[in-house]
Amino acid sequence: MTETVIGVIGGSGVYEIDGLQDAQWQTVETPWGAPSDQILTGVLGDIRMAFLPRHGRGHVHSPSTVPYRANIDALKRLGVTDVISVSACGSFRKRMAPGDFVIVDQFIDRTVARDSSFFGTGCVAHVSVAHPTCPHLGHACAEAATAAGVTVHQGGTYLAMEGPQFSTLAESRLYREVWNCDVIGMTNMPEAKLAREAELCYASVAMITDYDSWHPDHGEVDVTQIIKTLLGNAGKAKTLVASLPHLLGRDHAPCPHGCDRALEYAILTAPDKRDPALLAKLDAVAGRVLKG
Repeated sequence: MTETVIGVIGGSGVYEIDGLQDAQWQTVETPWGAPSDQILTGVLGDIRMAFLPRHGRGHVHSPSTVPYRANIDALKRLGVTDVISVSACGSFRKRMAPGDFVIVDQFIDRTVARDSSFFGTGCVAHVSVAHPTCPHLGHACAEAATAAGVTVHQGGTYLAMEGPQFSTLAESRLYREVWNCDVIGMTNMPEAKLAREAELCYASVAMITDYDSWHPDHGEVDVTQIIKTLLGNAGKAKTLVASLPHLLGRDHAPCPHGCDRALEYAILTAPDKRDPALLAKLDAVAGRVLKG
């Protein structure tokens, strides 16, 4: 049994974790380049935690320029076992109102300009993302959100768009009425796919800020209103995160859903055909299976 280490990737409005003991910002080097920022590490309760601001402090990265591979690799190098993604999103459902949280369990990936895998020529792997989030971790996040006084929706489909522009009205209607999506955002893909390749449990906490552009009483997305709602959500998100060490516990048992064994049969390239340079880059995310 390993030690639980919680990694939090903070989205818009969430740039730190309150209450961390022995907190320090660490520079983590990865073979995929620099992460979005230094990583804030410390202890909450008796659980080690690592916090990474997805857009960097000061919000310097757009959704398309976030170094997703470096971010996941860096968390893996720090020993993280469970990743909680906190991000802002728009809602396609009246019942999922601004200020509510959604524990996402499915994605439709519409991103096109991002590196979406650690693997490639020289070491080919195909990982299943049929169920891209960890139900066990998602349940803990839902319990923590409820305790924080948040209206939380367990389960929902997240449409990941490239951005940085918001949806057209026609797109918004398509995603809502035809594709049956629940929320829309710009950052959870390829993040969730990469976390699965790195054999990390991953949960997505989507904080609703608006109704996208489909809602007849709201019109187009208003950034001013988004920021106002974000500020209200940020405090709730920090309370949620503070509850997780108690809910998850210090001992990290094997994931009952197999997240920590996602690469077990995924690598197809024969050992004698694998590219040593790529294998060296995969030392953190795939070391368990490559060394075996």
